[in-house]
Amino acid sequence: MSASTELLSIEGLHAHYGKSHILHGVNFRVDRGEVVSLLGRNGAGRSTTLKTIMGLVRPTGGKIMFRHADLAGARPHVICRSGVAYVPEEREIFANLSVDENLQMGLQRATRGAPSWTVEQMFDYFPRLKERRNTKAGSLSGGEQQMLTMSRSLLGNPLLMLIDEPTEGLAPKIVAAVGEAIADIHSRGVSIVLVEQKLTIALKVSTRVCVMGHGRIVFQGAPDELTSNTQLLRNWLAV
Repeated sequence: MSASTELLSIEGLHAHYGKSHILHGVNFRVDRGEVVSLLGRNGAGRSTTLKTIMGLVRPTGGKIMFRHADLAGARPHVICRSGVAYVPEEREIFANLSVDENLQMGLQRATRGAPSWTVEQMFDYFPRLKERRNTKAGSLSGGEQQMLTMSRSLLGNPLLMLIDEPTEGLAPKIVAAVGEAIADIHSRGVSIVLVEQKLTIALKVSTRVCVMGHGRIVFQGAPDELTSNTQLLRNWLAV
């Protein structure tokens, strides 16, 4: 892809938790209009990669180029305002606020060139949230909290969403709804970096996949290239 289509470029990214070296020179890119899935076993460094991009873990080396500006070491609120949204695995909803109030907390001015979103569109994606709009978020089920977290992040009108394990522990019906929402969000012009343990979901929505192992990218390519590589699947993804 040409530089004009490149949205995010991760170059030689290193990160530590204390004395533990977690990311060992991660390199990958996301072009405009792509869904790139980070795949790998637990502990491979996928979630740490998202947290480092978002500024929640401070990088100890490398570049995080977003729209040709280096965000490595920037504070999370600066990264958010630049057009990056983060959907954490832990969901991190405001438990004592209502669904409506949580959604209002996510609203911010649209990033230049990004699609804009409304609360009503979130209710179109997840009608259950509309039914529970006056309910305190802490009393929602895990699936409802996941819907709320995704919706709140999307209301920041990002160019890029970082989504960490959105279907973890959810019932099949909710998994399907979340997968459909991700596909539709992408179709409306939001690029996505997805960490997803369910290979079928990741392969269905991705334009490209990156496999991580031991804090490095060990494969990048199209979904069908991955599924045809039995040795790669066995070495890096089989449980």
